[in-house]
Amino acid sequence: MSNQTITTASLQTANYDELRQILLEMLVKYAYKEGDFTLSSGVRSTYYINGKQVTLRAEGALVIGRLIWQMLPKDTEAVAGLTLGADPMVSAVSIVSALENKPIPALIIRKQPKGHGTKAYIEGCSLNSSAKIVVLEDVVTTGKSALLAVERLQAAGYQVTEIIALVDRNQGGRELYQSEGLKFQAIFDITELQGYPT
Repeated sequence: MSNQTITTASLQTANYDELRQILLEMLVKYAYKEGDFTLSSGVRSTYYINGKQVTLRAEGALVIGRLIWQMLPKDTEAVAGLTLGADPMVSAVSIVSALENKPIPALIIRKQPKGHGTKAYIEGCSLNSSAKIVVLEDVVTTGKSALLAVERLQAAGYQVTEIIALVDRNQGGRELYQSEGLKFQAIFDITELQGYPT
């Protein structure tokens, strides 16, 4: 199923492998760029993945929502992520969960506390203090962004034991999560994007 033939109906009936192939094509076409870049970690890179070029597309959000929904542990009570990269992802998964008649909320983690009102780091529904939450991330490099989200959620009393990402750049994120006792899944390894025929 190439992304030239994507329709809403096909995305609703596609299986995991078909959805994964569609997402790979979209990431290569829209998000992956080669050049001279400085990443948010401060590291220089010869390539950059702008996940929002896919996560903010209607079809991309639906594909991502359906893929990640299938990857979540059965006892997941919410999905969360650090703003801004994870915002469309957690929203997409939450919407898909409602379509599957098993609705779970999305939480957005601020980098800085809200400057007024509750001054909260975490935006979204109030949950039981021990709720099981999975953290989402678009692209993992060093892993520090998603780990910050995990720490903020754990500080609020939530149980977070897993992180799911779209792409792992293989630059230390997986090892960081393992050292913190966190399970990590990435839909793609960077080599899959770089090795995809264009």
